[in-house]
Formats: sequence, structure tokens, C-alpha cells
Amino acid sequence: MSRSQSPRTQADWQALAAGLAFESRAFIDDAFVAAASGDTFESRNPATNEILAQVASCDAVDAELAVTAARAAFTGGEWSRLAPGKRKKVLLRLADLMEANKHELALIDTLDMGKPVSSSLGDMNGAIACIRYQAECIDKLYGEVAPTGEDALALVLREPIGVVAAIVPWNFPLMMTAWKIAPALAAGNSVILKPSEKSPLSALRLAQLAKEAGIPRGVFQVLPGFGHTAGKALALSMEVDCLAFTGSTAVGKQLMQYAGQSNLKRVYLECGGKSPNIVFADCKELDKVAKHAAAAIFHNQGEVCIAGSRLLVENVIREEFVERVLKAAETMQPGDPLDPESFMGAIVDETQHRRILDYIRQGVEEGARLRTGGQAIDGPGYFIPPTVFDGVTPQMTIGREEIFGPVLAVFGFDSEEEAVALANDTPHGLAAGLWSQDIDRIMRVTRRLQSGQVFVNNWAGGDQTMPFGGVKQSGNGRDKSHHSLEEYSSLKSVWMALHRD
Repeated sequence: MSRSQSPRTQADWQALAAGLAFESRAFIDDAFVAAASGDTFESRNPATNEILAQVASCDAVDAELAVTAARAAFTGGEWSRLAPGKRKKVLLRLADLMEANKHELALIDTLDMGKPVSSSLGDMNGAIACIRYQAECIDKLYGEVAPTGEDALALVLREPIGVVAAIVPWNFPLMMTAWKIAPALAAGNSVILKPSEKSPLSALRLAQLAKEAGIPRGVFQVLPGFGHTAGKALALSMEVDCLAFTGSTAVGKQLMQYAGQSNLKRVYLECGGKSPNIVFADCKELDKVAKHAAAAIFHNQGEVCIAGSRLLVENVIREEFVERVLKAAETMQPGDPLDPESFMGAIVDETQHRRILDYIRQGVEEGARLRTGGQAIDGPGYFIPPTVFDGVTPQMTIGREEIFGPVLAVFGFDSEEEAVALANDTPHGLAAGLWSQDIDRIMRVTRRLQSGQVFVNNWAGGDQTMPFGGVKQSGNGRDKSHHSLEEYSSLKSVWMALHRD
């Protein structure tokens, strides 16, 4: 089919996929180049196990080249000292180009990491909205004039940090990329993006669009490769001023150590989650709530940092509610990611597929009640159906550790106090949800939940105006909203002495 047409059916998406050509080289200093070593790694379609491309495998040598180019660009000032309104125009052009190519971008993410194409389209809309929002923010943030006496003028200026390295995950490849690079670029920084080796292809297509939009040489670069090579080199670089990361808690801790070993660069982390979704007996429309509870864990195959992986249900309705969740799960089975009707797609790769199945095995061995799912689906790709465990306790592995797959752990509780204690009994604090019609309870529980964000009578609600991030071992960073601009800028205090006659 023509690229100008909007694909609507599975056949349309298949036709579009057949005509795709992937850029697989790194984008360094305004040029697409092979890795200095010549090494590559395979990018595979997890739904079919077919090789999509051999991607440049960058390492420390390539990282140094990118950092040098980024520093030169920042110092040169073509972007860092450009008027905010002019930076805004370039970023809005980038958003327009992404809009014009959003079906291709969505398809690349679907082929690269297995998510349903309908989900990828939603991601593209979110990524485009993020670029536009941050672009519009940048010329509307004012500095400050501090209160002083008549003998001084005190200014508080906000300036770009310098070189920002953004390390993004594979589960929402381009949307997570936008959350990092949009505020960093809007603030005037030079940005080096290291996409996950599991889903690098849309980032490289984005580099083509960024160049077309007019982002200057060295201001935006893409460094595909592995965390222990390219990622580590960026984290240890003395010329990287800020590190923005979304991924596992274990890697986040390692990156903080690298920052301490190098130049004390700022490190903003959005790490793992084991999010509680609390359902009180007074909530209404249990069928609707059950569908939301199922979608909260099974969306994107459960490969979601804020997945509602711990379902806490008041015991007086637990049996009835779990039955409704199981009924909802039946409608969320995995299918061909190119079928717009598929709710779930493929698990990202064999390693993650095996990891999820190991957690399911541990759940059975530790005595949780397997209510549905639990077995891999036969075929060339990596598919696991919605899996629900009931009777889970906080001591069980599936009740403590982030699985990052379509596995729901159901807990029961008898009181508000017990629900809050269960919800907070985790080292993570990325998201939490609660369902109730009692406004007093809602306010009490919301304030007591140790979480960076709380969803009341919904799951994962919000838009670009709301900051996204966690507390505890879920990290310290905030994506989205104008607050994210604060992470990619520095305050400069200017005290001017005024001499009076």
C-alpha cells in the first residue's frame, strides 16, 4: 500500500511492513556511520523470530566521538544560545514530521519489540504530544528577580546543563525517548540517545527526522549498543553533564555509582515498579473496574513499569471480583501484533520470555493459586497469555519482584489499614491505584500511599501536564510536564551591585 494511506487492517499493516527499509547505523556528528569496531547485533521481530536488521554495536570509542561532538555543539552555541522561540519552531517541525510518519514509526516499534500496532500508534500520539508540549513550554518559562534593597539587582537565570545522555528502555521505545529528549532539547542541551539494544530502530528513524527538522550538527545523536559498553561509557564520561535513565532498579543503582566515579553528573532515574491496585468493596460497576484491573497488567504484555501487577481486593468481594477479572482476561489474549484487534502481542525476546515463565513456575511452587494462563503459546514467536495468581502473600517471589510480563498477583485484605500496609510493603513506589466511592477514604489512602503517582478510579490516567516518576527505589526523576525542564537546566544566581549617587 502507499505510505500516504492510513493502514486500517492487518493486511494494510503487512503491506506497509513489506516495504520498510531500516536505518541501522549510528547517528554521530550529523552522519550515519558504522560502529568504529565494525561490530553489529541482530534486531529480531519477536513475533516471528525473523531478523530485521544488523544494527551498529557502538562501544566506548563511539561514545567518545559522540560526546566530543555534543560538547562542541553545546559550546558553539548554535542551539544552546538560540532564542527559545526559535528552538520551539525547530521542535514543532520535528513533531510535524513525526506526525506525517507516525504509521511508519509505530510499525517499526511493533516489529522491533512485539507490541500490538494499535498500542504503538497510541505511543506515537503520546510522543508527538510530548515534543509539542515541551516545545511550547520553553518560551513561557520566566526567570526571577529576587527581592533586594535599592543597592542591588538580583537575578535568577535558568540555563541548559550541557551534554545530556539519555538511556531509554525497550518497552515504549519512541515514547520514552520523547519523554527524555523533548525537555532536554527544549532547554538547549546537546543530547546523546542510547536506545535499548532490544528496540533501537525507531530511534534511528527519529534521527533522520531530527536532521530534516533542522536540529543542528552534534545536538542530537543516537548511539545504538549495549548497556555494558555504550551505556557505561556515557555514564562514566567526564564530559556528560546529566544522565537520564528509564529501566531496572539494579541498572539505575549502577549508573549512580558510575556518576560518582566520574564527574558527579546529575542522574535522573525512573526505575522499576511493583504497583498496587487497591479495590475496596464500596466501588461501583465491578465489571468495569475488573476490565481496568486486567488492562492495568496485561496492556503491552505486562511489559510496563507502572503495571498494576499487585491487585489488592477487599476480601468480602474478592472471589466475585477475581471471577470478573478472569472473564476480562479472556478478551485480552495475545495475537499477531500487526492485527489492530490484538490486545497483546509478543514478549520482547527469548530472554524475557524465559524469565517470565520462571516467575510463573516459582508462583506455583510457592503455593499461589494459578487461576488462568501460565503456559507459553506454541509458535515461532514469544507469546504468553494473561496469567492470574490468587492467594498471593507478600513473602512469595511473584508478590515481591517485578516480573515485567502478563502476570497478575491477587492479594486479599480486610481493612483500610491492611490495604495500605500491603500496598507500601515494597521497595518500589512508582504508581498506585485505588477504587472507592468514599471521598474521605480516597483522600486518606492517597496521602498514605508511598508512590510518585496515584490513580483514583482509573489506571494510568494523565496527560502531558502531569509529572511522571516515582519514590523509593523506583527512582527520583520526573518525565512530562514543565517540571521535567527543571531537570535539564541549571540555576544561575546573578547579584548586581547598584551604586547610588
